[in-house]
Amino acid sequence: MTEQTTERMTDSLDSGEVAADLKGKSQGALVRKRFFGHTGAIVSLVVLALVVILALTSVGIGGWHGWWKFRWTDTPPLQNGGRPTLSLFPFSLGEHPFGQDSVGRDYFAMTMRGTQISLLVTFVVGVIAAFVGVVFGALSGYFRGWVEAVLMRLTDMVIIIPVLLIGAVIGYNTKSGVVVLGLLLGLTYWTGMARLVRGDFLSLREREFVDAARLAGASDKRIIFKHILPNAVGVITVNTTLLMSSAILLETSLSYLNMGVKAPDTSLGLLISQNQAAFATRPWLFWWPGLFIVLICLCINFIGDGLRDAFDPRQRKISLRRMKETPREEIDNRLEGSLLAANVATLDGARSGWEDGAPGVGHDPDPRDETK
Repeated sequence: MTEQTTERMTDSLDSGEVAADLKGKSQGALVRKRFFGHTGAIVSLVVLALVVILALTSVGIGGWHGWWKFRWTDTPPLQNGGRPTLSLFPFSLGEHPFGQDSVGRDYFAMTMRGTQISLLVTFVVGVIAAFVGVVFGALSGYFRGWVEAVLMRLTDMVIIIPVLLIGAVIGYNTKSGVVVLGLLLGLTYWTGMARLVRGDFLSLREREFVDAARLAGASDKRIIFKHILPNAVGVITVNTTLLMSSAILLETSLSYLNMGVKAPDTSLGLLISQNQAAFATRPWLFWWPGLFIVLICLCINFIGDGLRDAFDPRQRKISLRRMKETPREEIDNRLEGSLLAANVATLDGARSGWEDGAPGVGHDPDPRDETK
């Protein structure tokens, strides 16, 4: 079987599967089907949801205490040198499953509180940065001209300043809480989103459906919100998840440098910073916040990967499960049908050229004809 034959078989199977998938389904249904068919994204979504639920319900929010018996500010007596009491076989949480710090505070409660704060900062940064980036990118990509020049030059000015430096200055001078910190970081973290949305709008504004909307008398506002923006949702959604994944690392870095979240509150980065001297003697004080940082970042990245595959209308993948379920006879029949159709078309073209007397088409000229 030649390489060309294999490609024909793949295209034939692919077109059949795509036609079956597209039949009678809306775009939203197709996106959901592709996303829920992405195993890594679904597992990551479940894990991230469990982490969020655990962080919110264990130590509570605001005045609500939560189901865990210790608060992150409680200082019970040290037990067993502050070692973790968590046991997997047999499973048991014990009195302090993640151990205790040097002053006796329950490290599980502190880790859950740190997860809450890190997730809150990440969410605020992601929402604000995505909103500002979409506004700048959409306006510059659609209107072009002086609007694009002004907005993109402003974007370039923000890009040349290191984000970590801006965040350090903001964190050092912010005393009003984590929401303000996330808001200010979000206002400096939108440049990548703006450039991506601008590029997408530049492409979409030249499409036929936008020209048709203009000819129908649609206003710029209606074209942007009704026709172009829904087609850019995939790019915006995927890059928002990637932005949030990098935002939690930014918050961790700032808190580690004591320029982010400040005591008496805590975050995952601040926990690592406060216990870096104890790494050699009590490494679990490093393990738990580091584990949650890695877990959250991986989950967000896998979810973004699943959203990218779900929103990408150009992907033409054949499900391995369907390939295995497809009988060999059906594959052979599709292949034979495709090759037969190609051969018939080639013979028809050759016969037509021979009947019309076209030189070089359908037969080779007889050398004896040239001597006559």
